[in-house]
Amino acid sequence: MSHLKTYIVEDSLVIRENLIATLEELAPIKVIGVAEDESTAVQWLRQPGVAVDLVIIDIFLKTGSGLGVIQAGAELSEAPKLVVLTNYATQDMRRKCFQLGADEVFDKSHDIDGLIQYCRQLSADTKG
Repeated sequence: MSHLKTYIVEDSLVIRENLIATLEELAPIKVIGVAEDESTAVQWLRQPGVAVDLVIIDIFLKTGSGLGVIQAGAELSEAPKLVVLTNYATQDMRRKCFQLGADEVFDKSHDIDGLIQYCRQLSADTKG
């Protein structure tokens, strides 16, 4: 399996560091950048020549919202997979995320194994 170039949008330093360590150990992930707010993430995603396979996005950020990041990512000509990882994975929030272009939504409290499995399958599917 090839490693997925991944960008993490998460405002909590502790969660971000733990997530990176877990994913890089258990999934075919290479984190190439991080943001803790919407504007930084959107600006990074819109840079010419940015090549990223996967963006993992929290909904509630230091400033702005992960919803804006999802929308910006979905509008890219070569949109990466957009995955939401949030403590607020209610049915309404899931619906809103999918409407904006999210590929998958995972709950931070219960779905980390699901996220890891998703990353493994995505790597196998996209990299052969």
